Parts: sequence; structure tokens; C-alpha cells
Amino acid sequence: MTQIEFYEAKLAFETDSWDLFEAISKGSDTIVIDARSKDAYEFEHIPNAINIPHRTMTIENISNLDKSKNYVTYCDGIGCNASTKGALNMSKLGFKTKELLGGLDWWKRDGYETSGKNAKAGTSISCGCN
Repeated sequence: MTQIEFYEAKLAFETDSWDLFEAISKGSDTIVIDARSKDAYEFEHIPNAINIPHRTMTIENISNLDKSKNYVTYCDGIGCNASTKGALNMSKLGFKTKELLGGLDWWKRDGYETSGKNAKAGTSISCGCN
């Protein structure tokens, strides 16, 4: 694998909060999945994300999801691998999936709003990486 192939593959399987926010804002076919527990999701999550804990991802549990959509999984952040496990599970079940780099932590660091019991208003500024 060349360096170019490596980085192209990396971008095919990962996304950052700016790219995700842009995709959501533009009404793309992107569905955001919070792969953490129900309690963590209810406390705070990305707006309009659906909660499917990675441990519960089975064909029976996600049969209502549209395989033509693009899915982005996330968890707390770099100290948590629920997003990786969720992306792997969704991929094994035939879904087009990416993982959100930095998870909810970087989403909030970039100033995007959250929903849930601990919801925060957005204070987003351009990171300059667009």
C-alpha cells in the first residue's frame, strides 16, 4: 500500500466533527449513531443521533435501518473504543460506516451543540481545516 492509498483509505473510514457537521447541515444521507450506553446518550449526545449501544448491534436490532444511508458512529472520545466497535459491527452487518474521530469530546471541543440532560448550546468557530 502506498502512502496515498493509506490516506485515501483512512478518509474512507474516518471523519472529523467539522466534516460531520457539514454533512448533517447539508442534509446528506448521514445517520449518526451514538454507540455508548443509553444512560450516557441520555446525559449528552450529538443532536439527532440515534442510540444503538455497540453491544446490542445485531441484525435483528438494526433491521429497520436503511443500508443506502451513510452511518457515523461515535463514543466519548479517544479514551473509549465504543465507536470503533460500533463501526466494526455495523460494517459486518453490511452498512457503510465511518468512525467520528475524537467522539463527543472533540465534537464539543469544536463548539458544536449537544442534546440531552446536559445539553450545551453551540459556540462553534472555524478550526481552519476545511
